Amino acid sequence: MEHVVVMGGSSGIGEATASLFGDRGARVTVVGRDRKKLAQVADRITGEVTTRAVDASVPDEVTAFFAEVAEIDHLVVALSGAAGGGPFASLDLAELQLGFEGKFWPHLRILQAALPKLRRTGSVVLVTAASARAALPGTAGLAAINGALEAVVGPLATELAPLRINAVSPGVIDTPWWDRVPAEQRTAVFEGIARTIPAGRVGRPEHVAEAIHLLATNPYVTGTVLEVAGGAHLATGR
Repeated sequence: MEHVVVMGGSSGIGEATASLFGDRGARVTVVGRDRKKLAQVADRITGEVTTRAVDASVPDEVTAFFAEVAEIDHLVVALSGAAGGGPFASLDLAELQLGFEGKFWPHLRILQAALPKLRRTGSVVLVTAASARAALPGTAGLAAINGALEAVVGPLATELAPLRINAVSPGVIDTPWWDRVPAEQRTAVFEGIARTIPAGRVGRPEHVAEAIHLLATNPYVTGTVLEVAGGAHLATGR
């Protein structure tokens, strides 16, 4: 039975990914910060699942977790980040630094700590964001964070081979990340996105989870950033 570790697995894309791997017969370790959410996730996921509370922004906690965890076939790093958005002219660079501290550095810290426990023929999938390439006003900071993550995928895929390194780059996905936005505003954003992209809708966490599962389990895919954004990158003329 393959062992899958999902960092940031207590909600949204991470939870959907853990659930999918569990449904397909993997032994899943779900890692997050919130013990209450982890307990709820464990109840919702079928199959063999364990949980572990780890704050990925605390190096000692990450190191301790990977020192104790069993050998890993697939590692998924699905840490979300919110800091760093807004118009560039007024962007608080200290806030952008917090964005890097909350997403970019933890991704690298986790991967580095996990290397001794990853099977050489296993895989790593990072979850970035389509803001890395979307060129939307107000997203320069987010593009910097996610673009930096995507830039390391290729070099790591060659350096760490035969371990496979990939990333999935979601567009607008209806996850709890959006709960911070008032409901009426959130609905307007989702409807606006749906009108302007070929898919005609915003994404669901399970759509991204399917892409993560593909990248993790296909032995002939490495060094790839797979966009799951409903065709948002296409020039539709709208």
